[in-house]
Parts: sequence; C-alpha cells; structure tokens
Amino acid sequence: MSLSAALALFLGQATPTLREEISAADAALFEIFFERCDPVRLASLVTPDFEMYHDRDGVVATNGAAFVAMYAKQCEAKKASDAWRSRRALLPETLRVEPVPGYGAIEEGEHLFYERKGDGPEKLVGKARFVQLWKKSPDDWRVARILSYAHQAL
Repeated sequence: MSLSAALALFLGQATPTLREEISAADAALFEIFFERCDPVRLASLVTPDFEMYHDRDGVVATNGAAFVAMYAKQCEAKKASDAWRSRRALLPETLRVEPVPGYGAIEEGEHLFYERKGDGPEKLVGKARFVQLWKKSPDDWRVARILSYAHQAL
C-alpha cells in the first residue's frame, strides 16, 4: 500500500486505490464461491472468525473453517452433470467502499444472481443487497463479515 493510501486509510478517507483493492477482492471471492470449486483458495479469502448472515438462510457461518467446509460439500454436489450452478454479478454503480481505520474497509452494494441447470441456459433469478467487512492483512484482504439481505426474485 502506498504512503498516501495508508494515510488516507488512517484518516478514514476512501481512495481510488482502496476502492480498486476491495473491488478486486470482492471479484475474487465471488468468482471462487460461485464459479469455481477451490476450498483452499476460499480459505485464504476469509478470516478465521468469519461470520455470514443471510435474510433467508439465517446464520450461514460463525467461523471461516465451517464456511469453507460447507462450501467444499457444495462443490462436490456441483460435480453432477445436471447440478444447479450459480453466478453473481455486481452492479458496479451501486458499489460503495469506506475505510475502517486500523482495520480495513466496509463494502456495500447490490448484485444479481443467475442460475443454470447443468450446461443449460443461464437465467437471471434474483437481486440482493450486501455489506461486507474486509480486514487488511500484511499481504492481502480477507472478508470478516457478510450481511446478505433484501433478496428479491426476478
């Protein structure tokens, strides 16, 4: 992180670099979760004390290891040729990133969800809002908390 970015983070000011870094971390997290099956990589993107709350599914996870284990089981199920597969698309115009001095950043926005069965056609199925708390570690960003809410079927 550059000196100016570090100073802006310390002072509680968002910078273009912070937005770019969080945007890249967000893209990596959701690509791994929805479009790949890589539990080892997912584990490197969440904090050990990771928590996720969902307005439809309730408390999804209360630690990183449990979240990754749940994901690994989902990956196994996706190996079936007729399994349902999902994709998430961020609505970039809704993305907001705010620094959390001494910790990391808060990200919020809206995203769309697409599904397909097997290799069938993809269909837009939903929209939701999210808030994510990112923790800056010496070498990367890790998500610590996710709130997923206001889900709507489309």
